[in-house]
Amino acid sequence: MQRWHLPDEIPSDGRKAASRDRAPANKLSETERVTILATANQEKFASLPPSQIVPKLADDGIFLASESTFYRTLRAEKQLAHRGRTKAARHKRPDAVLATEPNQLWSWDITYLSTTVKGLYFYLYLIMDVFSRKIVGWEVYAEESADHAAITLRKAYLREGVAGRTLILHSDNGSPMKGATMLGTMQKLGVMPSFSRPSVSNDNPYSESLFKTLKYHPGLPEKPFDTLDEARHWVAGFQHWYNEEHQHSAIKFVTPGQRHRGDDKEILNKRALLYAMARAAMPERWSGACRNWTRPAEVSLNPQKSAQNGTPSQARAA
Repeated sequence: MQRWHLPDEIPSDGRKAASRDRAPANKLSETERVTILATANQEKFASLPPSQIVPKLADDGIFLASESTFYRTLRAEKQLAHRGRTKAARHKRPDAVLATEPNQLWSWDITYLSTTVKGLYFYLYLIMDVFSRKIVGWEVYAEESADHAAITLRKAYLREGVAGRTLILHSDNGSPMKGATMLGTMQKLGVMPSFSRPSVSNDNPYSESLFKTLKYHPGLPEKPFDTLDEARHWVAGFQHWYNEEHQHSAIKFVTPGQRHRGDDKEILNKRALLYAMARAAMPERWSGACRNWTRPAEVSLNPQKSAQNGTPSQARAA
């Protein structure tokens, strides 16, 4: 058998207990709903969530509705958050910093290197120049500490000859970064600290990107390191490859060492001239503009957009 109805006929619900216009038996009345809203907006409750309002009412011998009903009623009226004196949290981005040459802005972090002893790691302290992406300092130790961090910074500072210049050192909020020895060394050297926001993982993108390159480098040994000397030997080789052989995509595919020394200016000019000559020789093979070999003149940390024109707004590192 098959139920049927006329083409223009709207079939009714055949269930015996069905009723289209019947409200749920436990639905709040309008009076109850108004009472809940009025109670939640009383001065003593206006800044409290329902999870605290309901127990306080119970202590006064009053039951109006369950906690979930309070939440549901306030949500329907868009009063669930920031009632009374409470205000939405303000999330301030850190100030942007602009580097226009090497040794104005450094970024550093620590990553672990696996060892042959399960649960035991070596720790790579690594400092890079944000403008050139060059690794300017590194050390490998068996533990994390502010003392080791200070030694790594002091060596890089002296090696790069930064004395007398304004240098900003950016890092996350780890204990080695904020330890007394590290902060004291920075103050003595005249290095300005810059820290990521708490629990924000993308405020130190340059060091994170460098560590990713390191961890996925084809030359990274498949077996864990057995000794500190073995780990240090490998990192020394990686530093040379990264600084002098690796053509970095963010700096127009020159090496960090070339950009740090300023050699990239001539290299990029030669590339631009070569492409211009090739286009002039066979213009029919070029449907658009030549590849852009313009040297990036500046690099920013935590760039912000200006409220007026939507362009990045930064403070210069020096």
